[in-house]
Amino acid sequence: MTGWEDIMPPLMFGGLILFLLFGFPAAFSLAAVGLFFGFVSIEIGLFTEAYLFNLPLRVFNILSNDLLLAIPFFTLMGAILERCGLAEDLLEGTGQLFGKIPGGLAYAVIIVGAILGAITGTVAASVIAMGMISLPIMMRYGYDMRIATGVIAASGTITQVIPPSLVLIVLGDQLGQSVGDMYAGAIGPSLLQIALFMAFIAVVSLVSPHKVPPLPPEALVPRDWRLWWRVLRGMVPSVVLIFMVLGTIFMGLATPTEAGAMGVVGAIVLAAVNRSLSWTLVRQAMGNTTRITAMVIYILIGATVFSLVFQGVDGGIWIEHLLSYLPGGATGFLIFVNIFIFLLAFFLDFFEIAFIVIPLLAPVAKNLGIDMVWFGVLICINLQTSFMHPPFGFALFYLRGIAPKEVLTKDIYLGAIPWLCLQLLLVAIVIAWPESVTWFLDRGPVVDPASVVIDMPPPVIQDPAAVPFFQ
Repeated sequence: MTGWEDIMPPLMFGGLILFLLFGFPAAFSLAAVGLFFGFVSIEIGLFTEAYLFNLPLRVFNILSNDLLLAIPFFTLMGAILERCGLAEDLLEGTGQLFGKIPGGLAYAVIIVGAILGAITGTVAASVIAMGMISLPIMMRYGYDMRIATGVIAASGTITQVIPPSLVLIVLGDQLGQSVGDMYAGAIGPSLLQIALFMAFIAVVSLVSPHKVPPLPPEALVPRDWRLWWRVLRGMVPSVVLIFMVLGTIFMGLATPTEAGAMGVVGAIVLAAVNRSLSWTLVRQAMGNTTRITAMVIYILIGATVFSLVFQGVDGGIWIEHLLSYLPGGATGFLIFVNIFIFLLAFFLDFFEIAFIVIPLLAPVAKNLGIDMVWFGVLICINLQTSFMHPPFGFALFYLRGIAPKEVLTKDIYLGAIPWLCLQLLLVAIVIAWPESVTWFLDRGPVVDPASVVIDMPPPVIQDPAAVPFFQ
């Protein structure tokens, strides 16, 4: 009996990895491994059948979780905005504003990528929209292909960190933290990410200006009110929508789910203003939303089955003992976790990592005294690298799908490497400088428990003679 208790957790982990390596879907792999080892554990006496009776209740709690409703709302908002032409106005107008300077188009892609990330929340929408619009222009005016493809893919991944990121919603749910705190904590790293990307383009423009040439005079439009109107027409509605969605969350006026619903209404209004609203657009957006939401729910249910059985065989204690005694204390734990997640991202989707790995790491992080919001934002920054891993990064796949045939796959993969290094540099900065996350959090006044004095007045005892007596 004792021997089984020691080896069952690593056997479950090994079985899950084996299923995933064979190419089975993650949701069904999680459920199958969990149920198999659950029945085995009942047979050998690690727990009884009654323990698995908790499974229906857990599934019901998932389906009744109001917070997870924010995922389809934000996904639908992004899917509508992806197709309404907003990105085109933003990119073309911003590209003209920066067009006179070396790297101007790259700066425009980074800025618009951040704005699209804040209003769509999906990497696919940002990468596809910017790739289809900006990549042909960059090719036409002599941009180095590795720089062009790299900046488009990397700018799309900013979506993972910048609110209202779907990853932050999922991580907040798994770590037991408010989505508002997760969004506030991600502001600093988002700005640092944008600054690092723009600094890289600035260095390239100084060292190798021929790789990021400015637009020729014949490609520039006059800087008159028409250009500024085009930029403002794309920028102002976006800023209003961002404030409506994020501002209401930060001010406590709306929950993430309510803010997501308002975002959907705002996206429909923007699509109508841009004269691109149609039943076809809405139907395609709803179909995309349904697929993503169903995938998330299936993965979450499968992860719940696996997690229930894993905890029943004391897997949580096994993980805690395994990670709590790493050399270097909390720093050693963070380095191990980030390397582990970086490697997992080669094979697993960010949703799968969030639902499988994070619940196992969270108790260890709490025991080590790590701020959970900071820990969640750090993991989110690391997870964005999953979209840039050659050769498995989804952002690279999206870009390959819409790039012209003249763009070599080799250039897309090699172009992603410098930006991947910049993302890892941001991970190191956040570990070394936690205030980049915590500074934006409103923790309220700090109260020393030792200074709290409870002063209760003694009870007032009335004169019995003064109290009227009724027979």
